[in-house]
Amino acid sequence: MNVKKLISLSIAALLIVSVTAGCSGGQPTQKSAEQKPPEQKLADTGPIKIGFLGALTGNVASYGINTLKGMKLAVEEINAAGGVLGRPLEIVIEDNRGDKTEIANVTKKFVTRDKVAAVIGDPTTGGTKVAAAICQENKTVLVSAGAVGPGVVEIGDYIFRDVVIDPIAVPAVVKWLKDSLKWKRVALIVSVNNDYSVGQAKLFEDALKKEGIEIAIKESIQDGDTVFTSQVTKIKKANVDGMIAPIYYTEGALLMIEAKKQGLNKVFIGGDGLLSPVLWELAKGATEGCMVFAGFSPDEPDEITKKFIDKVKQVYNEEPDMFHAQGYDAVYLVADAMKRANSADPSVFKTALAQTKDLRGVCGVLTILPNREPLRTPINVLEVKGQKFALKARVPVTAPQ
Repeated sequence: MNVKKLISLSIAALLIVSVTAGCSGGQPTQKSAEQKPPEQKLADTGPIKIGFLGALTGNVASYGINTLKGMKLAVEEINAAGGVLGRPLEIVIEDNRGDKTEIANVTKKFVTRDKVAAVIGDPTTGGTKVAAAICQENKTVLVSAGAVGPGVVEIGDYIFRDVVIDPIAVPAVVKWLKDSLKWKRVALIVSVNNDYSVGQAKLFEDALKKEGIEIAIKESIQDGDTVFTSQVTKIKKANVDGMIAPIYYTEGALLMIEAKKQGLNKVFIGGDGLLSPVLWELAKGATEGCMVFAGFSPDEPDEITKKFIDKVKQVYNEEPDMFHAQGYDAVYLVADAMKRANSADPSVFKTALAQTKDLRGVCGVLTILPNREPLRTPINVLEVKGQKFALKARVPVTAPQ
């Protein structure tokens, strides 16, 4: 064989090897075509994360602690029954301390790092508004299990709540005060640096005017105040039938102590801001007869609510309140929407959430109205007797016309 022919054969062999290698690299094998990246498998079958947004320390910790306890019970039950869409629920827990800056930081962590499908919380109106703006921007569903003031769901179509809201509850309660307690003159106490208090006080003013009940005196306080001598002295001189106090339990307890000290023996009534056993623990007997309206009562429960009450007592050795119940119901609300939408993608299941109708929970029957506000009925008026909130009245509520 001559040299020229040998070179030609060598070049041909090299070309065959080159072409064969190119074909092998350009076409995936059957095995590699069927394999999915591990990340995709994790996204499809891993836990569905729900962020808990609330305070576990600080002045409003009682709300957050009990909300989280209710959420944990619901997640435990749902996971024991097979989870949602074949996937377990997982709560991501952070303590926002009731501080708005920290609420913003925690919410950003949930939606950017933890990639939660939904956020449940904050139990306060002011905190919810901070978190809602961030969730809406990041297309993450938020369900507040406590915010009752105005201006929450208006933030955007990813924002919901599962409570008896103040614009519906306050007029019903004021009518009950007029018809059942025959109140004609009241004192109104508002905490001017608290969004919840300012919003609820305005609703009370409008409802009292409509029912013909006079606001004989209006007194301002601030969250963090500890001395209320002046306010109570003025209220005592006003000769009122009762005192309306849409404030939180810390300041509420101190106000009641001062009222008892000055011999002002009139009933306080407020919203769920006063709903905490810390109220009577701080006030040392000065809270007797105080009334609170809320979306849940452990008295006279139906079968579903009784099962929940027994579970709270068994697991936590305590009587459940509205925050336990609303945290519990909020998890089931989100899970129900995911199941109906057949998706844990917030951009998909938010539509099913907005279409929720007659969902039975431990707080009653829930329907999401066309404006995405919740309608729950009834509203419960609770009265402090000893160291317990006892049911005083059930007041029916209807959708606003």
